[in-house]
Amino acid sequence: MKTYKTAEVAAIIGIHPNTVRLYETLELIPRPARKENGYRVFTEFHIEQFRLARLAFQIEILQNGLRKKMIRMVKQSAQGEFDTALELTKEYLTQVKQERANAEEAVKIVNQILRGSSQEDGCLLKRREVSQLLKISMDSLRNWEMNGLLTVRRKSNGYRVYTSEDISRLKVIRSLRCANYSLESILRMLNRLSADPGADIKKVLDTPKPDEDIIAVCDKLITSLSEAEYNAKQIISRLEYMKNKFS
Repeated sequence: MKTYKTAEVAAIIGIHPNTVRLYETLELIPRPARKENGYRVFTEFHIEQFRLARLAFQIEILQNGLRKKMIRMVKQSAQGEFDTALELTKEYLTQVKQERANAEEAVKIVNQILRGSSQEDGCLLKRREVSQLLKISMDSLRNWEMNGLLTVRRKSNGYRVYTSEDISRLKVIRSLRCANYSLESILRMLNRLSADPGADIKKVLDTPKPDEDIIAVCDKLITSLSEAEYNAKQIISRLEYMKNKFS
């Protein structure tokens, strides 16, 4: 049986030797045997497990426990529990597909809201009334306003009042946040719609600006979920290969 040193594993996988030791500490690979001199001894199983872990962590989908499920899957595989790892990956794939469907559905809802939104300012509601009407927490309303998603007018006494247009805008924000779109992507869409009402909402939501300093998964949600779906299918294939080879 061919064996490898830490430096050899690092070179094969393309990582730093310290990362090899970190994966061991995190239980993402089986604990390697050691020689009398203390040097670690890695096998082909370790090499394949490293490849699996690297593949699993390519896509950073954090929402609704997806990331934790990937970590559990890798640890189960490291223990040789390939059937459990496969089950977790298939659950992950199903959930990713549902998250993508939610993201797509949110875009449809937003289009419907915008098409049917009233520009009349017939209602003037206080923040607490809006919170109760839309079932949005007061903290969320404050947060969205602080992040520039809407600007609320004030009465002469300083109290905020929300118009019909504000309510429609809040419905848009709520729908997209429920589907895990980031505040940055929602703000990008709202600003774009202000300049171009006919803009493609789905495309704008999924296309960060080149000058954005930090681009998170939720700033290009549909693309990221599509990549995660493809990634999960690759993981399933690799797990089936490992099961056949190492079981």
